[in-house]
Amino acid sequence: MAEKRRRGTRTGFTTGACAAAAARAATLGLVIGCVPESVDCRLPNGRQARFAVSDGRCQAGQSHAVVIKDAGDDPDVTNQARLTADVHRLVAMPGVVILKGGEGIGTVTLPGLGLAVGAAAINPVPRRNIEENVRAVAAAWLQRDGLEVTLSVPGGEKMAKRTLNPRLGIHGGISILGVSGIVYPYSTAAFRASVVQGVEMAAYQGGNIVVLTTGGRTEKFAMRELKTLPSVCFVQMGDFLKPALDTAVRMGIRRVVIGAMVGKLTKMAQGETITHAGRNPVNTALLAELALAIGAPPELYQAIRQGPTARHASEQLAHLGLRRPFYQALAERVVQTLCGRYPNQFSLRVLVCDFDGGKITEASGGSHA
Repeated sequence: MAEKRRRGTRTGFTTGACAAAAARAATLGLVIGCVPESVDCRLPNGRQARFAVSDGRCQAGQSHAVVIKDAGDDPDVTNQARLTADVHRLVAMPGVVILKGGEGIGTVTLPGLGLAVGAAAINPVPRRNIEENVRAVAAAWLQRDGLEVTLSVPGGEKMAKRTLNPRLGIHGGISILGVSGIVYPYSTAAFRASVVQGVEMAAYQGGNIVVLTTGGRTEKFAMRELKTLPSVCFVQMGDFLKPALDTAVRMGIRRVVIGAMVGKLTKMAQGETITHAGRNPVNTALLAELALAIGAPPELYQAIRQGPTARHASEQLAHLGLRRPFYQALAERVVQTLCGRYPNQFSLRVLVCDFDGGKITEASGGSHA
């Protein structure tokens, strides 16, 4: 009996890599008169990968090819998307390769993404990679004529509603992304990239402030607290605290707000730069010290120190009427830790909510606080 493959180990390909493969296959079809059933494509990282090609056809100076995205074991809203390329001849335009976005690929409507307003949301690295693959198989053809490559993703507009694109001012579809071409299982590289992009957009469009939240519930909470700020200022950073703060510093943002609940706040207070629950355990000793400092009895100190979660600690303290002082101490520790890590870089305001999204307390500190 064959060994069962361990879940979560299979790599996949980015939308950029699949778009490049589709463009290469369609270009081959135009050059040789037949779209291949598979194509070897050079990835941005220099590796070669083979992709299955479907719906290949060519006629009257144009060709069509589809590569279905396989994201491997990485959770991705674009998994199984049909990256589609239509290529047609540009008569007497030697050396010209024009890349366009069609159905299901977003259009940039705001500056700050490194792409021109009005352009298709095809990021620079995949854009270069797509053109390199097209030129690699059409060198002789391009000595006399040019090529226009139109990329599309049927259903892309619906997929985009589950991404940050609407918030980033990318309308009508998904983005073509990918720096290496490879998606690693559960690396959430695409989400990390969207966090960085979101902070960049906040810098360009939202002024001198960014509001970082750990998920949808904390974002709604923060938006209620900061009603006057435009939505572009709010970025769901998930577990990617360090990339978000590093980007804020790089972009010169001087006011940072963090909205979070007890578990993520504890990770921040203890100095974790990635706050995922599976990366490092919650430092319950830290929580116990904070509890003791606000007047918790010694026996509760031991119970919290030996307890399983930050939520357990907060629930124990709530029974004694110490929930708010505990959260206040925790928020102040977060400010101390992060402002110590980024000295004189920004002011920091930490908004703390409960598990129902209601405000408990807040703390502030840092430069220009």
